[in-house]
Amino acid sequence: EVQLQAYGGGLVQAAASLRLSCAASGRTESDYTVGWFRQAPGKGREGVSCIVNSDGTIDYADSVKGRFTFSIDYAKETMSLQMNSLKPEDTAVYYCAAFRRYSGTYYCKANEYDYWGQETLVTVSS
Repeated sequence: EVQLQAYGGGLVQAAASLRLSCAASGRTESDYTVGWFRQAPGKGREGVSCIVNSDGTIDYADSVKGRFTFSIDYAKETMSLQMNSLKPEDTAVYYCAAFRRYSGTYYCKANEYDYWGQETLVTVSS
């Protein structure tokens, strides 16, 4: 089993940048695929950026394309979400998540993921 720990949230003004990180530990010798999710108050959990196939292709939600960048350092077993040009609508609790990789296509849906890091809150003021 893999454990995930996310950190880096905070309070920023609109147009600012913030970088979230997530560290993996535990039985990471198995291949896992990973993603970032968020949940705004009163809304469901949505995929922000995920690996979407067994080749490692990364995709983004339309609402963050061009502003957010998802990167993975496999050697350090960490992943990051660089968030630029933040908007008030980006305010949410953010999660990193993982599931054991299989051959095929993934859909960046919360129900695909088995392992979740604790939430980190991002608040963007206008």
